[in-house]
Amino acid sequence: MIGKNSKALNSSQCGQSLCCTKIQHISITRGKHQILKDINLHIHCGELTAIIGSNGSGKSTLLKALLGEIPHLGEVIYLASQGQAAKNPIIGYMPQKLDFDLSAPMSVLDVFAASCSRMPIWWGSSKKTRQRVRNNLRRVKAEHLIDRKLGVLSGGELQRVLLALALDPIPNILLLDEPVSGIDQNGLKMFYQIVAELRRDYDLSIILVSHDLQLVAEYADRVAFLNNGIIQRCGTPQEVFGSKEVRDLFNIDFH
Repeated sequence: MIGKNSKALNSSQCGQSLCCTKIQHISITRGKHQILKDINLHIHCGELTAIIGSNGSGKSTLLKALLGEIPHLGEVIYLASQGQAAKNPIIGYMPQKLDFDLSAPMSVLDVFAASCSRMPIWWGSSKKTRQRVRNNLRRVKAEHLIDRKLGVLSGGELQRVLLALALDPIPNILLLDEPVSGIDQNGLKMFYQIVAELRRDYDLSIILVSHDLQLVAEYADRVAFLNNGIIQRCGTPQEVFGSKEVRDLFNIDFH
């Protein structure tokens, strides 16, 4: 979850370094099964692009390809504001779930300290580390959780802590893979509001895989409908959710 290539740029640089991410002709095959077929997307900074589709349509696989975890054909190109190549962007990633031993006596501070320090967490945390963690948690409205044990966090609180981890350091691109699965409606709404604020405050490029269609319709700038390994529709929420393919698959009507 810590940003990929996190040493390449510092957080003050990231909002200014990247203007556009071009996903070009991405295809992925496992055995004889083609999971993704010629995927093309342009992701602009300051925009939230949601990827929707049925289970098994390749949404999470696409994110893993962007992280370089899965071999694929095609390429991902990062461009700066003047059109020149932007090298080594910071990529923040929040997976569908992260397994913790919730019975372990670890606090939120301990988790952050383990991710950003080489020192054993039982040695304690410095004032500098504590302030860094507090600043990270403040971004997601979770500063009050710094000393809370993981095992007592609600689902929504834990997801905000994981989001804060994905934002350390502030990335150029933030990948969110069904980040609020199993959270109640109030937690869902708060999470999407926080993501919208982060996009605005840090001019982030955000790619979100989600099944929360009502909230996607409210908060996303663009929606890509992935079905049978291809992008069947891509456009504004109104355009995509108004299409017959999406309405038929999800049995929805946002009019």
